[in-house]
Amino acid sequence: MREVRIYSPVPLRDDSQVELDDNAARHILQVLRLQEGQPLTLFDGSGGEFPAVIAGTARKRVTVTTGKRRSVERESTLQITLWHGLCRGERMDNVLQKATELGVQIVQPLLSERSMVKLDAARSAKKLSHWQGVVASACEQCGRNRLPEVRAPATLDRLLPSVAGYACAVLLDPRARQPLGIALRELPATSRLILCCGPEGGFSAAEIAAAQAAGMQIAHMGQRILRTETAPLAALAIAQQLAGTLDQPGTDPGTA
Repeated sequence: MREVRIYSPVPLRDDSQVELDDNAARHILQVLRLQEGQPLTLFDGSGGEFPAVIAGTARKRVTVTTGKRRSVERESTLQITLWHGLCRGERMDNVLQKATELGVQIVQPLLSERSMVKLDAARSAKKLSHWQGVVASACEQCGRNRLPEVRAPATLDRLLPSVAGYACAVLLDPRARQPLGIALRELPATSRLILCCGPEGGFSAAEIAAAQAAGMQIAHMGQRILRTETAPLAALAIAQQLAGTLDQPGTDPGTA
């Protein structure tokens, strides 16, 4: 039977009883159709996971009893921060979901000159809450026990001063002369890395110049122009592969 993994925003403890939030309860009862006595795995995003059993399902609420915490970690040693240009519709959700699967540590939505998506404060807060739910669901699926941090949208000029704190920072542009593999060729597997991908319209010449002045490398990923939702995922996979973090075998949930 496939392992059922559920994220709990409530901190978890050994051998305790906890009532899951409405979203988790709805998923368990209406989608998975689990019943009292069935096993599942819980995690609260802070690391490790807990075996648990459904103790009750009264009044559309789900109560579970946890066992002993298991110190299971599936995090990449390469600490990647993804700056990604805001994109339309479900594209941003897809980027967040797949980036979580590929081991990103921080996702920073990016507002740039050519961004086609504009957010006021209210919409930004609503989107941020939605995005956090997307990464939580992705962690349930892929086995991660630590949630990537999703930050509020910010402009490129506001973010560039932070480049100095990273071992490597790369802005992706199809017109660049340097391939991404060269930009990352000497990157240690335990480094902090920024990968920066633009919106549908790409980056302006002024933004690229500002990024270079701040210490970012400019790199491409081949002859074909990738969509805004494709480029960051390809870059994440390339970075993880070059760092050697994809060489470890998968973990059997039943023996973790």
